[in-house]
Amino acid sequence: MQQQSYVGLDVSLAETAVCIVDGTGKKLFETKVPTDASMIAGAVRKHAAGQLERVGMETGTTAPWLWRELQAQGLPVVCLDTRHAHRALSLRVQKTDRNDARGLAELVRLGWYREARVRSMDAQFMRALLLSRRQLMQVVRNVSNQLRGALKVFGLARTSTAGKGFRAKVQALAAEHEWARPVLDPLLAVLVATEEQLKAITTKLVRLARDDNDVRRMMTVPGIGPISALAFKAAIDDPKRFTKSQAVGPYLGLVPRVYQSGESEWTGRISKTGDELARTYLYEAAGVLLHQVPSWCALKAWGVRLARKNGLKRARVAVARKLAVLLHAIWVDGTQFEWRSEPPATAAA
Repeated sequence: MQQQSYVGLDVSLAETAVCIVDGTGKKLFETKVPTDASMIAGAVRKHAAGQLERVGMETGTTAPWLWRELQAQGLPVVCLDTRHAHRALSLRVQKTDRNDARGLAELVRLGWYREARVRSMDAQFMRALLLSRRQLMQVVRNVSNQLRGALKVFGLARTSTAGKGFRAKVQALAAEHEWARPVLDPLLAVLVATEEQLKAITTKLVRLARDDNDVRRMMTVPGIGPISALAFKAAIDDPKRFTKSQAVGPYLGLVPRVYQSGESEWTGRISKTGDELARTYLYEAAGVLLHQVPSWCALKAWGVRLARKNGLKRARVAVARKLAVLLHAIWVDGTQFEWRSEPPATAAA
């Protein structure tokens, strides 16, 4: 019988710990090499004995590009779910890079791992744009709050500064009170530049959404706009991964945790696993559907009834889960959302 080899890679930005074991778990070789796909592949091929079965590495910030490059080198590499692998690796008394690499090699040898899908380059690019937009929005919010605080401290904010025209109000106050400009001008400069970049990246995302047939069909769902549709598509990447649309909700962490052992059983908050960005936008879309969309549909009626029974927050989570299922089904079957002609009497009452 041909000997088999299994490899574990503990990846960091500069170096990668490599451990090779055989089919019985015996260590064949271990070393550290620079985090470069060609050097890692060279070390593995040189010291692996017999058939190279699997190469395992954890998900992380460096995983997407390194996984692709190792695949291009011809290695049978798989990405291991970090949460799942961490539980196994944490059983070791001493945590070192070499021990982690050995543990990952053992996991792929035994098959006791959960493979994590690596997003396509298109999905990675889309998600990077969405995250950049969210970061810019956070900067605008923080700088605006800092400006409001400064105006209040100096007694310049005698009226409300909320709403549109905030930047113009601050610029007028800075021009009127010369002594306050050393404080206000730097923050205003950051605010102006950030708002311009935010507008540019939002325009690009909207254009990408309009050019994508799948996203345009998703946007026929009430409450779903271009940003939430793009976030959902970037999170799922390949809809064929799910044989049933109902599996998308749990994947995005929109189902409650359940604990059952013996006579004890309880249901907790939602798991919040999976893509946090897509989950957040779906939750916001649920709120838009329940509060801002004037037309009625079966989903809105169901959500309104649930809100009256269990509260608004739980209803929004449930509607967000339904939206995830609906978006996946529309994506797979090539259809679009169909409205009901009249509001249900029970919900409209």
